Amino acid sequence: MRHWLHRFLPGLLALVAGLLGVAALIPRPAAAPPQPSADYVLVVGVAGLRWDDINAADTPAMWQMAQGGAIGALSVRSARRITCAGDGWLTLGSGNFAVYTTGPVTSTCPDLSVPISQDSSAGATLPDQADIVARNRELHWGAQPGALAEGVRCTTAIGPGAAIAAARPYGRVDRYSEGLNDNLLSACALTLIDLGEIAGDDPVARASDARSADAALAGILAARPERSVVILAGLSDLDATSRLHVAIAQGPGFTGGWLTSPSTSRPGYVQVVDLAPTALAALDRPMPGRLFAGGAASTSGSGRPADVTAAVSRLADADREASVQRRVGTNFFTTLVVAELLLFVGVVPLLRRARRPAGPLTHRPVPRPVVRAAELLLIAASLALPAALVADLVPWWRWSRPGLVFGGITLAVLAVATFVIAYLTRRSRAIAPLGGVAAIAALAVAFDVLTGSRLQLNGVAGYSTVVGGRYAGVGVIGLGLLVAGVLVGGAALAQRFERRWRPFVMAVIGAVGMVVIGSQYLGADASGAVALTAGVCVAAAMAVGGWLTITRLLWAAGAALFVSSGFAVLDLFRPEEQRSSVGRMLVRTREGTAGFIARRIAEADVVTTVTSPLTVLVLGCVVYATFVLLRDWGGLRRLLGVFPPVRAALSGLVVACLLAGVVEGVSFNVLGAALATALPLVVLSCLRVREHADDRTPAPRVPEEALES
Repeated sequence: MRHWLHRFLPGLLALVAGLLGVAALIPRPAAAPPQPSADYVLVVGVAGLRWDDINAADTPAMWQMAQGGAIGALSVRSARRITCAGDGWLTLGSGNFAVYTTGPVTSTCPDLSVPISQDSSAGATLPDQADIVARNRELHWGAQPGALAEGVRCTTAIGPGAAIAAARPYGRVDRYSEGLNDNLLSACALTLIDLGEIAGDDPVARASDARSADAALAGILAARPERSVVILAGLSDLDATSRLHVAIAQGPGFTGGWLTSPSTSRPGYVQVVDLAPTALAALDRPMPGRLFAGGAASTSGSGRPADVTAAVSRLADADREASVQRRVGTNFFTTLVVAELLLFVGVVPLLRRARRPAGPLTHRPVPRPVVRAAELLLIAASLALPAALVADLVPWWRWSRPGLVFGGITLAVLAVATFVIAYLTRRSRAIAPLGGVAAIAALAVAFDVLTGSRLQLNGVAGYSTVVGGRYAGVGVIGLGLLVAGVLVGGAALAQRFERRWRPFVMAVIGAVGMVVIGSQYLGADASGAVALTAGVCVAAAMAVGGWLTITRLLWAAGAALFVSSGFAVLDLFRPEEQRSSVGRMLVRTREGTAGFIARRIAEADVVTTVTSPLTVLVLGCVVYATFVLLRDWGGLRRLLGVFPPVRAALSGLVVACLLAGVVEGVSFNVLGAALATALPLVVLSCLRVREHADDRTPAPRVPEEALES
């Protein structure tokens, strides 16, 4: 019996840990649907309108709406890489990511040209609507142009952009006018109004366009029917400088607070795809099945300043941060990848000459200061991503040279953290820095998640609300850091325990990681939690030593499958708008439409693989491990032999990160983030293991009394 328990204990404990982690997916209570409170909804679109265009002097009508309504930053993501005016309007009318603009993607959007055929019945027809519907049907988003118009009996469109959103699938616009007409505002329950564009970077020209739009808006507000909700939205970008835009809702149910939606789960942020369900919910109309990609917006009063000036400034500040995040982030990750690969190459001579044989020296040893400097650089490289995350505590994006300021703050944090870790681990065992830095990385991300993910929001080491993939919880880089911290940090801790307790340590730490990643109140990443489950099961099965035998593989696979099924089943009980990619895939599989999601994920994987600098880092790490670390003088084989939990953790790390990357459509980014932290520490551990390879344990001292006897 004891032999049986010893043999199968890793798999049993991995299963127990996974069952505890299933608690992470207890569904969040569904939000109460908005009460029907409006007879009319007016959606006013101004393409390119940003929060820094609005002030009390130049745009008093917009300022009045912001004072009395709910406000938020609008992400204008569409099915086109650059959302032009037509794409924003069509995404509004579809309630899903759609594309209207044809031709190649350029740095500036072409002028909006909408062929409209008016008739004598006050309506109009879009003759090219069939082509637009067919073009979007070929995409994998499943957008149906005209879905919003089909949700109401009558729709009025004022202006060409509004006609795009108000057209039914066969091209019919119920009521249409080229210009504003007060009588049309109450002709239908839903009215869409195009007030033109605000383009370019010239502040004088933008202020002039904003004043013109505000004057027209003032007339709309004066003539609005009773019990109406007015939504003002900056529906699109107009060039390649993607920004966050204006979203204001004023009327019954929207009398203050931040705008939020189920698609963002973040107060103060909504998407264009949320506007169509918001309009139908305000009118108490049913939602058209699964055609909408967003959810109805609501208000959240927590955290909004009482002073409208402060609230608007906060949204404008978020726009500034989001606008520079991508450029600064690209430069940071490119620099990090190049620096780490060059560092790895520079350490090769040290690895070759690190061993100090007990006999006569065959080569001159590397000077100790050189080795110490290399160790400091390796620790610094592993701390680069956590330092970039912490750098967002300082508003670096407000300076005129945000990239330089961010770099300076990151280097300062990096220097302090590096010397603290180096000092604390200077006389510790070989894997002390490995476990210490990994734990720090995981704790930094976990603390951010526990406090609302404010550092990851629009952060260089976080996610961009302009891109629109995620607005809350743990991001791709954070997921990689958490996986590395949980597994590698857990391995360093498990090494201190007896062999039979090591799987238990890995399983318990893994369960905590699953809760942090998968809980809807924390990381909100169910697919990431499932991936970590697989990695923890593999690591627990190997933590006692030896490789992954068939028996251990079966136990680990069985535990991972059982726990993953639990995650997936609980995910199905969530409200539809809160489901992760796991639950959506199961639903689509049952409906026979899983191919659309699979195609979308595959395309995202390919694009990310080609464009991400972390792909280069992953490939470089594979080459480096194969041709350097696994050589006789590389030290990795000795490290993995002396410290079995480290071998288990690295195996689980690769499994978890690859699975998460493929399922979430981010390719090697999760693995790249994990390796950027873990591999420099592994190289450092190899250096220390090689340096002490020929150390001999001194013989125990025998008392003189024993010798005399």
